[in-house]
Amino acid sequence: MRPDAPRRIERLMDVLVVGGGPAGMACASACARQGLSVTLVDQRASLGGAIFRQPVGGAAPVPQPASSRQRWRRLLADLTSAPGLDLRLETLFLGLEADGLALIEDRNAGRVLSLRPRALVLATGAVERVLPRPGWTLPGVVTAGGLQVMMKETGRPPAGRVVLAGSGPLLLAVAAQMTGLGHPPLAILEAGDPLRRWSAGLALLSHPALMREAAGYLATLARARVPWHRGAVLRRIAAESESEGETLVASWTDRRGTGHSLAADRIALHDGLAENAFGLPEAAEAAPRRPLVLRIGDCRAALGAPAAIADGTAAGERIAARLASPTGRQAADAETEPAALARHRAAQGHIARAFAPLAPVSPADLADDTVLCRCEGRTVGDLKRLLAEDEGLSPRELKLSGRFAMGACQGRFCAANTAAVTAALTSSLTSSLTGTAIPFAPGAFTGQRWPIRPVPIAALAAPAPAPSLPDESQT
Repeated sequence: MRPDAPRRIERLMDVLVVGGGPAGMACASACARQGLSVTLVDQRASLGGAIFRQPVGGAAPVPQPASSRQRWRRLLADLTSAPGLDLRLETLFLGLEADGLALIEDRNAGRVLSLRPRALVLATGAVERVLPRPGWTLPGVVTAGGLQVMMKETGRPPAGRVVLAGSGPLLLAVAAQMTGLGHPPLAILEAGDPLRRWSAGLALLSHPALMREAAGYLATLARARVPWHRGAVLRRIAAESESEGETLVASWTDRRGTGHSLAADRIALHDGLAENAFGLPEAAEAAPRRPLVLRIGDCRAALGAPAAIADGTAAGERIAARLASPTGRQAADAETEPAALARHRAAQGHIARAFAPLAPVSPADLADDTVLCRCEGRTVGDLKRLLAEDEGLSPRELKLSGRFAMGACQGRFCAANTAAVTAALTSSLTSSLTGTAIPFAPGAFTGQRWPIRPVPIAALAAPAPAPSLPDESQT
């Protein structure tokens, strides 16, 4: 490189927060109030994450519970009043170099920048779990969370007949929001039955805010007479031709095993939430030229908005103490869960028990034509054939030979399902070389990699702006 060529300037700061949802906003505010220099980046053009997704293009906001509206107002007020906070929207976190540099892609400037934070906070939220079923990749099949985000952004309900299926309280929330917008769903197919899980329901009485929110959803659905089929298992989705075009048919069984079917224009699936840690650097203590790395909020444990805010606030205070005395042990450990989260974790545990499917479908019972890897179109039958040839195939061998987790998403959406089906199909996976058990976890397919997203070559090649020179007329 020529000596006079512009170089990518390394920017120093105390804290880089990745993710503008409730946890990231709370952490950035707390750090800034402690006098730290903070940069908050988010890939979207507005703050809020999925939970507090903001309308776009002047759309009317979707009706939300009063408690949710109050949380958002407090979060936004705290952030906007935080001193000296650098907010960068439409900016993606790309990864952490071995040298401790955090790389971000500023999409407004079309440039990749390098930052050197003393602490890197990952607040990337949760991801929606969808279990594979025959027909789940057909056009018109979406996730319930995706449907909710669309309503929040546009202020409009989805058109046509909609069936919500799977398990969890999000199905009730989405159904109530659709109903509030004047277009209730055709039906909710809930695999669990929270009304019959008495112990979990009684335990939730100690969480009145959650009970009030749930009661509001149920009252809205009852007034609109939306069918809520509990103990219902969605078995298959098929596309059928009608006089006006194709329609989706959801085949499901009730708690007695009796078969039913529903024709719909759209089917929204939801099977819970999981931490969004794919491609992120591991949490770590600060080291020379490497930052302290923390995961907070739903990125660490999917416990909901109040827990994410509490975790973000506590993390900000913990970071300030740690950076003030990086070698001291008086600061709490970076990954120690704040005591305030214990109550939220307990509540989510009660909810999980209440909504647990009555008759979980074993991954080994999935039909051979069930797609596991959407990118490559690989099915349960393809996996069975590979294992029939050699039950001792390692995850890497399954990936290379079967092309599972080899597509554009690199296993983000299929690795967990493939690992679960493989474990269910084989009583014990052993290495052909050592005879020892092979650990079958999603990470065995994906490894730990970054960038999280593809990066335009132009952004990588674009030089950073040269340092500004003094105005000669004033010298």
